[in-house]
Amino acid sequence: MGSEYSRENRVIRSSSTNNVDGGNWILLHSSIGVSAMHMQLLRNGKVVIFDGIEVGPSNLTLPNNQCLRITNNRRQVVTDCTAHSVLYDVISNTFRPLTLRTNTWCSSGSVASDGTLVQTGGYGDGIRKIRTFSPFCIQYQNDVVVSDGSSSCDWTEFAGISLADRRWYSSSQVLPDGRLIIVGGRQAFSYEFFPKNPQNDRSFYLRFLFETMDPYEENNLYPFLHLLPDGNLFIFANNRSISLDYNRNRIVKEFPIIPGGYKRSYPSTGSSVLLPLRLHADVAIPEAEVIICGGSQSGAFTMSNKARVFLPAARSCGRIKVTDSDPKWVMEYMPMPRVMPDMLILPTGDVIIINGAGNGTAGWNDAVNPVLNPVLYRTGKRYGRRFSVLNPTAIPRMYHSSAVLLPSGGILVGGSNPHRKYNFTADLFPTELSLEVYQPYYLDTQYASMRPSILTIETNMQVVSYGQMFSVTFVLPMYRPIPGVSVALVTPSFSTHSFAMNQRMLVLDVAGFERLSIVAYKITAHGPPTSAVAPPGYYMLFLVHSGVPSEGVWVKVE
Repeated sequence: MGSEYSRENRVIRSSSTNNVDGGNWILLHSSIGVSAMHMQLLRNGKVVIFDGIEVGPSNLTLPNNQCLRITNNRRQVVTDCTAHSVLYDVISNTFRPLTLRTNTWCSSGSVASDGTLVQTGGYGDGIRKIRTFSPFCIQYQNDVVVSDGSSSCDWTEFAGISLADRRWYSSSQVLPDGRLIIVGGRQAFSYEFFPKNPQNDRSFYLRFLFETMDPYEENNLYPFLHLLPDGNLFIFANNRSISLDYNRNRIVKEFPIIPGGYKRSYPSTGSSVLLPLRLHADVAIPEAEVIICGGSQSGAFTMSNKARVFLPAARSCGRIKVTDSDPKWVMEYMPMPRVMPDMLILPTGDVIIINGAGNGTAGWNDAVNPVLNPVLYRTGKRYGRRFSVLNPTAIPRMYHSSAVLLPSGGILVGGSNPHRKYNFTADLFPTELSLEVYQPYYLDTQYASMRPSILTIETNMQVVSYGQMFSVTFVLPMYRPIPGVSVALVTPSFSTHSFAMNQRMLVLDVAGFERLSIVAYKITAHGPPTSAVAPPGYYMLFLVHSGVPSEGVWVKVE
C-alpha cells in the first residue's frame, strides 16, 4: 500500500484497496510546540493537550513570557520559560499555551459531571497532585459577567487537598454518583475517590493489583477500567480481570485469564474499550462486552530494554461478554501485530485501532516498526470479517502518542516521544510535535447527502434525563425513505498511554419517528435508564443514518 505525504497541501493521500474504508489524513499543524502525551476534549470544542514538565524545554513559550521555577526528578530547582500544555481550538484550528506548575508526566484524568477536567497524579512533585481545567471560567466586573473566560482559562491546582497515595501510571473513571475513582499506579496497589470525603480521606488496598505485577516488567500499570451497567467496576491488569464492588471493597467476580500468553498492560501496552451499550426501554441492565487488543510477549520489555531485541507484538484481540453468567474470552486477530494501539469508538459503533508499533513495548526507545495503518473493527459484523485496513499516515506515532474522537466524527492524533527529553535529532522517531486528524470514510463528500444535520434537541437546556423520552429534529438532504436512524451518546475520553479513560457509547432505544417535511424529521428516544448505565455528565449526541453520522451536539445527562 503506497502513500504520498504533502505538508504543503496538509493532506496525506494514500492508495487503498477499499475506498469505502480508506479515509484520509489532514495535517493540522507541523508543530503545536508540545508533544501530545495526554489529550482531553471539552464541551466547548477545545482540547487540552499536555505532557510533563521535566521533558526539557518545549518549542512554545509560556503565556505573557513568564518563567517558572520547577523541581526536576533530581529534586533540583530549575527555571523553565516554556509551556508543557496547550489548549487547541478545534473550530479555528488554533492553539495557545497553558501553565502547568507541577509534573503531570504519565498521569490520569476524567471529566466531572459539570464538564471540568479533573486531572490526577503524575511524577515527582506532581505524584499526589489534583488539578482542574474548566472549559468556562466566569469573570465578573461589578457583579456583572463580562466574559466567560474561555479565552483565558488555565490550569488550577488544589493547594490543601492531595491524593492519598502516589499516582504515577494510574487510571480513573467517573462513577454513577459523579465521583471519580483513581486506581493503581506504580507501587500503588489501591484505589481512592475524588471529591474527598473529609471523614474518610483514605485509599483502599486492592490485592489484585499486587498479584498482577510481574517482577521487573510490572505489566499492570494504567489498568483498563470500565464502569459496568450494574454499577460495578471492570478492572483489567496484565492478563487478568475482575468486577469490583468499590463501595464494599469486594471482588464480585474474577474473569478467566485472557488466552494467548501475551501481556496487555503497560509497558506491554495493549488497549481496551467497552463496546457500545445497546439500550432497550424495558431492560434496566443491558448486555456489556469488553474488547482488548494488542500487547507484548512476556519478557518483551526486558529484551527491548536490556538486550535491544524487539519481539513481535500481539496480533490478538480478546472479546468477552462480562454480563454473561459464565463469561468466556473469544479471540480474534488483527491484520498486523500492534503494541501501544489507541482504540476509539466511532459514532457508528465501530472501533478504530490507531497508532503504535509492530515490535517491542512501551518505554524509552523500546519499540520499532511503526504501524502507520489504522484498522477498523466492525463490531456488528460476523466473526472473521470484522477487520479492515485503513489508509496510512506518514507520521510514526510511537510511545507517548494519543488520540481522541472529535464532534465531527474525525480522530485527532498527536504526540510520540520515546525519549527522556525532547529530542528532535534522533535517528529513529524524534520527538513529534505535529497534530493531525484522521477522517473516516463517512466524512467523504460522497456521503454528504446521507449525513443528518441536527436542528434542535427538544429538552430543557439540552438535558437528557434518566428514563425520560426526548426528541431530536434534523434534516437529511437525501429525499428517500430512511431505512434506519439511530441515536447515540458518546463520552469525551481522556487519552494517554493507549487507553481512552471513561470512553463510553450508548445506543438509545428509539420510541418514534416522524417526517415533518420533504427533508426534515423528528426522532424520539428513551434516555438512559440509570446513572450506572450513563454516568452523569456531558456527552456528544450523534444521529447515525445508514452508517453515516451527524455532527455531534453536546447534551448533559443527569
